[in-house]
Amino acid sequence: MKAMLALEDGKTFECRSFTGPCDTGGEVVFNTGMAGYQEILTDPSYTGQMVTMTYPLIGNYGINPDDVESDGICVSAFIMREYQEFPSNFRSTQSLGAYLKSAGVPGIDELDTRALTRHIRKAGAMRGIISTKDLDPGSLSVRAREIPAMTGRDLVSSVTSDFPYFWKNNVRMPVYSETSPLDSTIWRERGEKLSVVALDFGIKYNILRCLEAAGCEVLVVPARTSPETIKNLKPNGIFLSNGPGDPAPVTYAVETIRKLLGHAPMFGICLGIQLVGLALGAKTYKLKFGHHGVNQPVRNLSTRRVEITSQNHGFAVDMETLNQNDIEITHINLNDNTLEGFCHKKLPLFAVQYHPEACPGPHDARYLFDEFVGLMQDS
Repeated sequence: MKAMLALEDGKTFECRSFTGPCDTGGEVVFNTGMAGYQEILTDPSYTGQMVTMTYPLIGNYGINPDDVESDGICVSAFIMREYQEFPSNFRSTQSLGAYLKSAGVPGIDELDTRALTRHIRKAGAMRGIISTKDLDPGSLSVRAREIPAMTGRDLVSSVTSDFPYFWKNNVRMPVYSETSPLDSTIWRERGEKLSVVALDFGIKYNILRCLEAAGCEVLVVPARTSPETIKNLKPNGIFLSNGPGDPAPVTYAVETIRKLLGHAPMFGICLGIQLVGLALGAKTYKLKFGHHGVNQPVRNLSTRRVEITSQNHGFAVDMETLNQNDIEITHINLNDNTLEGFCHKKLPLFAVQYHPEACPGPHDARYLFDEFVGLMQDS
């Protein structure tokens, strides 16, 4: 079905919808991964965004029920150069097109993704709209400019869990009941495993798998859980998850983190580092086109080694605003010299901008989960 993508600056791209009629908008970004499209689709950090894959052929290994990173598809639309309708993989249970269609998410192909990527790299990530109903470039561009901007929006509230739950053996396990008190009696494996409270700002399942594999009993709690409740749980550690959008309007999480500083060892990734940065008095800003891919080079300043990392974020912490009397910068992005990690010199706290669980992506940074465990044991 003939379709058109129009960006807010008036640039348009003819394309095709292989999932039927559509009329949807969002911020247009690109991802440089050659594989892992199912994990990308289900990553809550992509909420409100239309994702363009720079690798040309997508869909060739289909979809399976094991590689999801959340309960459902999170992107607003999925854009590619060529869609492979007939997958070939022993794990595949359905095609990409059928998967997108079942969720009501547009699948778009026959679009010049190289031209779109080059345009975004030059002009920056911007709002866009894809439609099979309205093919007028002028009308679509006007509508694209009416879409709410990513800056200033709290998207965490739309993706966080409604109730706390345990993560065990790759399954969400409900707390005894929704009315059970959240205090230190709730832990089921206290003494056998380290107790970790994970604040859910849009957490990926593979993060929970990695924490469990590292020997932790993980309790996931909603983003608006009060600091008093978390203190009453008496955890061995606190984890701050990834999530979508601008960290600045997520003021309730920033205030919670500020009140929890020093209470227990803390580890944050992606949105987590931005929120803890704000809690420490730093500022954040929007990147030109973000970091979305599985091949981002990061230098570990303590080991001098280069780690190839998986990343997905459009905002970053301004390292110039960090109080470096208390904060030590530990990781730097080698593409643009932006901040990728820091630790606190006095408190048991560290955070990174990239995804050490790397699903999809390389495992260079998986050691950070062991460092978190070591920090909890030392404390």
